[in-house]
Amino acid sequence: MASTATSKNRPPAQQTLALWKRYRETNDPALRDRLILTYAPLVKFIVYRKVREMPARCEVEDFIGCGLEALIASIDRYDPSKGATLEQYAWTRIHGAVLDELRRLDWAPRSVRRWERDIEKAVEEFTVLHGRRPANEELADAMGVTVAELRKRRDEVATSDLTSLNSLVLSDDGSIERVDTIASGDDSADPELCAEKDQAKDRFRAAFARLARREREIAVMLYVKNLTLAEVGEILGVSESRVCQIHGQLKRTLREQLDQDADLFASVA
Repeated sequence: MASTATSKNRPPAQQTLALWKRYRETNDPALRDRLILTYAPLVKFIVYRKVREMPARCEVEDFIGCGLEALIASIDRYDPSKGATLEQYAWTRIHGAVLDELRRLDWAPRSVRRWERDIEKAVEEFTVLHGRRPANEELADAMGVTVAELRKRRDEVATSDLTSLNSLVLSDDGSIERVDTIASGDDSADPELCAEKDQAKDRFRAAFARLARREREIAVMLYVKNLTLAEVGEILGVSESRVCQIHGQLKRTLREQLDQDADLFASVA
């Protein structure tokens, strides 16, 4: 298993199994935290292996949070009678959760992503062999497709990539942010849309106010102060995994409370 590269500093499987059994018998949160800390490096190992496949708009921290949630769930749901070790089970759950999150954030069809990988591989192989990048005709020939087909696939790949509006683009006046090249649309002149935005803000504020105090504190530190999960945990005196767990819970709570207003939020997004 690929996780062996990260397991050198972890205790043997029998030792962690004994720790897990003690946790199941006592439900001692301190024991669960020890298990989480034992396998937390596994989360980062899996996430950073997938970084190259993540769209540029994605934050690695979000995937680490998703992986930590999966790790916590795997500890609670692990069944040694199935034959797998806790590490093997956790690996499967974390890897699956990261892939699911990656697919959720990437709206492009998988066929487009396959073409993207195939084109990159063909360009790399040609460059290594000839010492230069291939022309369109050469690349099409190497991939066994027509030039028209290659152009079509490249266009599909290009339109599938969403980039940040703050990324720099070239202009006659030098480099400017992409957002400055977009034609302005003044929504403030639309009274109906303004009213919907005010209503959506009021609904969100009301839902946010119903959160527990600790959940509101964590939300402010993550989304207003832009702190990491680890930094928030250090401030509150709890583990990073606990912050991740509370963060996941507050997101679910907000989604449930605002679900009936989904059409309203979609109209002002």
